[in-house]
Amino acid sequence: MSVMVARKKVVRKWEKLPGRNTFCCDGRIMMARQKGIFYLTLFLILGTCALFFAFECRYLAVQLSPAIPVFAAVLFLFAMATLLRTSFSDPGVIPRALPDEAAFIEMEIEATNGTVPQGQRPPPRIKNFQINNQIVKLKYCYTCKIFRPPRASHCSICDNCVERFDHHCPWVGNCVGKRNYRYFYLFILSLSLLTIYIFTFNIVYVALKSLKIGFLNTLKETPGTYPFTSLTVLTVLEVLICFFTLWSVVGLTGFHTFLVALNQTTNEDIKGSWTGKNRVQNPYSHGNIVKNCCEVLCGPLPPSVLDRRGILQQEESTAQEGPCPRGHSTQEPPASQGPQQAEESSMKQQDGSIPLPSAVPVPPLSDAEMPEEKQRTPGEVPLPSPDAGRAEH
Repeated sequence: MSVMVARKKVVRKWEKLPGRNTFCCDGRIMMARQKGIFYLTLFLILGTCALFFAFECRYLAVQLSPAIPVFAAVLFLFAMATLLRTSFSDPGVIPRALPDEAAFIEMEIEATNGTVPQGQRPPPRIKNFQINNQIVKLKYCYTCKIFRPPRASHCSICDNCVERFDHHCPWVGNCVGKRNYRYFYLFILSLSLLTIYIFTFNIVYVALKSLKIGFLNTLKETPGTYPFTSLTVLTVLEVLICFFTLWSVVGLTGFHTFLVALNQTTNEDIKGSWTGKNRVQNPYSHGNIVKNCCEVLCGPLPPSVLDRRGILQQEESTAQEGPCPRGHSTQEPPASQGPQQAEESSMKQQDGSIPLPSAVPVPPLSDAEMPEEKQRTPGEVPLPSPDAGRAEH
């Protein structure tokens, strides 16, 4: 007989989160689904640094100083750590409203705006919020069913509302927001220093080799362990990668340094939120570059509100084969019961109740059938039972 057994299947919250994100390591790593350019970033950084450490660093450490590869290794490790921290973290995604919360917000909006006649456009869903004596508008997100907090915006690529949304960066494969902006800034800053460092010492390497064996001989030089690869070709390749990277990465670092000094985001700068026709002042700026930098880069990091690794328990029923349980009617009477008790126990109903005694008379037991303590010896006169006198009276 099959028996239905309810088992609890453990489901993590990240498995049920909406939006277009990829989760790895049981929800510990969170990225966007479009990660192709992120892999290109890893290839360019790892490839350029590997060539530099394999060829130029050995020569420069002997000719100039052993501190050159050490400092390059520190910059490389710091850039990789901040890149992975930016790419694998929650940028500050705001959870979507639950169905009950969304219905309550909709009722609130309808009560405020009233019924809109057909054919007319409903008024914009906006709430006014005051920050530092400045009115800030909170916009309603039709996807997440919430009024977005100040400086939050909905990312169309990840399909999530992100707190203090800066921009979606395909080079790091994630959104840049409140929880990972400082790591993004430190990444581009360290990558700029690393690019300048490698570019400079590549030129120094070519110059030192040219002074010893001449520039033409340096171009023709091929290391013995790599017979099919010209050392100069690799060096020129590194120089070209660093040269073109300088224009983008160093320029991006300068732009974000300007934004940090003003306590402003890329999204606000593109939209002209504080530099438009109204000339509205930025309510988040402290009016001091040092204070703005300390708030953006050194302030407390807020915890994630997603609870990605929280547990959702779902019950699922599974059928198992097992023996059929026996009822009371099939149980044998215990050995300690007498014949009458055994007969009564066999007459029990399935619901556990004992039926009324039958009107059929039961024949008296003979002396042989009586228990030992009730059997009479020959010539013994039976004594009246104590209940007999009570019955007469």
